[in-house]
Amino acid sequence: MQKKRSADPGDSKMMVSARQRFLNAAHYRPIADTVCRAVLAELTTDITANYLDAGCGEGYYLRQLRTATGGEEHSLALMGLDISKWAILSAAKQATTMSGLTTATTAPWANWVVGSNANLPVLSNTLDGLLCIFGFPVYNEFARVLKPGGILYQMDAGPDHLRELRDIIYPRVRPARTLEPQQPAEFTHRSSESIRYRHTLTDAAAIADLLAMTPHLYRTSAEGRAKASALTALEITVDAILSRFERH
Repeated sequence: MQKKRSADPGDSKMMVSARQRFLNAAHYRPIADTVCRAVLAELTTDITANYLDAGCGEGYYLRQLRTATGGEEHSLALMGLDISKWAILSAAKQATTMSGLTTATTAPWANWVVGSNANLPVLSNTLDGLLCIFGFPVYNEFARVLKPGGILYQMDAGPDHLRELRDIIYPRVRPARTLEPQQPAEFTHRSSESIRYRHTLTDAAAIADLLAMTPHLYRTSAEGRAKASALTALEITVDAILSRFERH
């Protein structure tokens, strides 16, 4: 939940903790795998690529990217940025305790920064790639920091994303509609890929975490939240679209 004029903007500590548990349980692993494959397809082994996750949350997707690249085969300079201080604290802590990293790895493999997508603390024309996963894109700022030819990887929810949960917590759900990738003025649309699968949450804690990590927690009524809290299992549709845009 983005509360930019708040003294404590972005996701709350509770939302970050719920997202950490849910993502670390691999419920969205196919989404992470799709992002990693798309990034790996652009990397070469002879140069250091600079990547930013704008709206990184608790760092799940950058950790998956770090694991997918092996940490050594490809040279990556990574930064995670989020407006929530709780998200960045969680990301930084988890980054230091990743499996596969030894005590000999003294240098951090990513920088974690509290900041806004509207004013990125990044020099112009310095990034090879930028991730915006279920985030808030600011295209003119993304174009500023990306090199010409740099790639924006934008993940958006599809029309049926979490529809089963929405059917339960809202009295009325709008009909599904086909979404076309937006064409930012500073970018050329290269491709879009759909990630769609059915997944079963088998306990009440996972369902509670899913609701708590989304804006639906604040949008639904007390009655809707009560209906969700009564569930002990839920089959959900995960529906997302990964679009790749190239900076002019």
